[in-house]
Amino acid sequence: METLVLASASPRRKELLAMAGIPFETDSADVDEACALPAEQAVRVLAERKARAVASRHPGRFILAADTLVELSGRPLGKPKDPGDAADMLRALSGNTHRVHTGVCVISPAGERHSGSDTSHVTFCDLTDAEITAYIRTGEPMDKAGAYAIQGRPALWVTHLDGSYTSVVGLPLHLVRSLLLEAGYVLSPAL
Repeated sequence: METLVLASASPRRKELLAMAGIPFETDSADVDEACALPAEQAVRVLAERKARAVASRHPGRFILAADTLVELSGRPLGKPKDPGDAADMLRALSGNTHRVHTGVCVISPAGERHSGSDTSHVTFCDLTDAEITAYIRTGEPMDKAGAYAIQGRPALWVTHLDGSYTSVVGLPLHLVRSLLLEAGYVLSPAL
């Protein structure tokens, strides 16, 4: 299989691609993540923006990029600005169902863009202030959309997940597979 370029420094995305057996190297995309569109559309735009930025440095290669946003009652929750912002997000998510949108973009060696998005619904139990404070002290929520990582301590808080676990982590592998195949990437027969 050809080695693709993952336009991300996310350890979670790296772990998911490695778990799927897809060979890759990384080149982080430094792009403006401001986008006034609704979260479901913004993640696609931002994934494409990241993919294009990295494709310009790796012509003729397969590029894979993703972006994730949490949305609660129509309000996008990106990465928290500070611990207080993280606490506010977690209090808002407490006892509620929110949506996690992940956009994915694949650019083929010929420069063709293939993109899509996936949405999952996640329900949290009621959180105590002590749980929120302890979690923020770990530092984990500070670089995560919605101020949490489902693969970490917040797995204890999820009462219901309707959708793709890997999408909530940040890279919906079923969508990645589909877009790679659409772009002409040859996956191992074992996949």
